[in-house]
Amino acid sequence: MFKGEDGVKFQDFTCPFPDLNGFSVVGRPPRVKSVLPMRTGWGFTLPLPKRVQNQFSYATMAAHKIFNDPVYGFITIPRGIIMDLVAHPWFQRLRRIRQLGMTDFVYPGALHTRFQHALGALHLMQSTIDVLRSKGVEISDEESEAVQIAILLHDIGHGPFSHVLEHTLLPYHHEVLSQAIMAELNRQFDGRLAMAMAIFANTYPKPFLHQLVSGQLDMDRMDYLNRDSFFTGVHEGVIGYDRIVKMLHVVDGRLVVEEKGVYSIEKFLIARRLMYWQVYLHKTVLAAEQMLILLLSRLARLYREGTRIPHSATLRAILDFPRDKSEPVRSILDAYARLDDIDIIHEMKEMRQSSDFLLRFLSSALLDRQLFKVYLDRTPPPESLLEEAREATRARFADQTPDWASLIMTGEEESRAYLEGKDEILILKKSGRVVPYSDETDSPIRERITKKFYLIYPR
Repeated sequence: MFKGEDGVKFQDFTCPFPDLNGFSVVGRPPRVKSVLPMRTGWGFTLPLPKRVQNQFSYATMAAHKIFNDPVYGFITIPRGIIMDLVAHPWFQRLRRIRQLGMTDFVYPGALHTRFQHALGALHLMQSTIDVLRSKGVEISDEESEAVQIAILLHDIGHGPFSHVLEHTLLPYHHEVLSQAIMAELNRQFDGRLAMAMAIFANTYPKPFLHQLVSGQLDMDRMDYLNRDSFFTGVHEGVIGYDRIVKMLHVVDGRLVVEEKGVYSIEKFLIARRLMYWQVYLHKTVLAAEQMLILLLSRLARLYREGTRIPHSATLRAILDFPRDKSEPVRSILDAYARLDDIDIIHEMKEMRQSSDFLLRFLSSALLDRQLFKVYLDRTPPPESLLEEAREATRARFADQTPDWASLIMTGEEESRAYLEGKDEILILKKSGRVVPYSDETDSPIRERITKKFYLIYPR
């Protein structure tokens, strides 16, 4: 033991986390129950905050696994079923699936993964549970564990390059695949995911738990805005997630936001809208994604016509699955759980040598970042531009493939920052009245729908 400058006694033991928020921390060794103060470098002492004691005490370290996250700092994962799920091969697969698909073609730092996002969303869920409990909301330990499992596994059904290849490889939305994977994991874990599955499917009698997992103000959206903004360097996506979490409450089983947090919600919605057009639907990203979809669609068509093209046995198993859904989705889970970005990248490298011109051309263009031209605007492309694209593409490719017209891609993308009516964000007034966000704000963001038309064709 020794004394600090103010006479407070310290245990002669240094915490393995030497610097926490600029302080030098003195922790407690195993089996020491007394609360020890924290020594600073400025000649005075501070009590070690309860939150820090809980996070960094040896008892906690034994019960938790700690991850160092670039967005939130230390994330703690409780040992037991949640840690077992993180260690499961199907969850570890998310390390090999990029969160933002092809976005690194525009923002080189956007190489983070679904694995990181899932842990980040779990961290926000843990913080939210603590806040709600501190306000008297009843959440049992079983419910706490279940809602953490639900958010941890909410994206486990994502395929390679995240949303890019949805419906291209399999005729299912990723949430359907997530539910199927959760059902299989529930079987493997002897039914211990049953409550998490009910929360995920919104059949559990406390609807606010589902709203925390999937809603217009959920932990998924809060993490991906923060994380995507961090890794792309697009600061318009930064939100006050910590303030929003502290403003959450529950009234009559529904998730609400206290009135003083309404401007944080408005900033959240604006940030989401800006991120959609500046990052997620950036015109160059859109071109790369449409090229990859065209490439994989071509590969699937040729394979189903009898050309044995895919070198990956996993990818062949996926393409063999009937598009009419005549077989149950669980029959493909084993193969799907092995499929990741690496399979697609490897296949693209092999297709550089393909005898099919389009496979060869598109794979080389993607690997070498020779991307197509893009028109993206609120009005459809003028007929003169469409004709110009057709003539230029015909002149360049008609002699090499009869399917040259497939290289010209048109369509539209739509973004809506907020949906009015069903499942609105609810605001808790100081009077105790609960009103929809759309009644509480005069911001135009609540009714803003943006639609843009695109034309993508070879340079």
